[in-house]
Amino acid sequence: MGKGFEGFIFRLARVMEIIAGIALVFIMTLTTFDVILRTFGRPIIGTYEMVAFGGGIIIGFGVPITSFVRGQIFVDFFYQKFPKGIQNLFNVVTRLMVMVLFLFLGWNLIKMASDMYRSGEVSLTLQLPFYPIAYGIGFACFVQLLVIVCDLMKIARGEYE
Repeated sequence: MGKGFEGFIFRLARVMEIIAGIALVFIMTLTTFDVILRTFGRPIIGTYEMVAFGGGIIIGFGVPITSFVRGQIFVDFFYQKFPKGIQNLFNVVTRLMVMVLFLFLGWNLIKMASDMYRSGEVSLTLQLPFYPIAYGIGFACFVQLLVIVCDLMKIARGEYE
């Protein structure tokens, strides 16, 4: 990926993908050890909470890179029937709707994280605070917004396929 704004967003999304990958390996390893230790009557306390937190990180931090590389499922049978100009219009309108969605999600997750921080809300078993995960997923929503801006830039240049 090149330099400039799009290159920066791509690199940021890649770093987030690496964090999501580390979280995935962690929860896979934790779950494996928990299952093994349960057979000996020694389960790992708080596994459910840590897997839930890790799942939030995996999903939230995985969305921007998936969107950037267009790794999501896209059914384009009907879409391909239209001329390129209509396809571009469809792409712009849907990207703008997605931007509104992720702006709303990110803003509300940041607000929720701030409320959790002020209230001191923690998980039941391990007493881990919820707010860092909510802040992280909120941040990921704002990165997703920037990925969509990159999509709009590609559409404007005629490079969006």
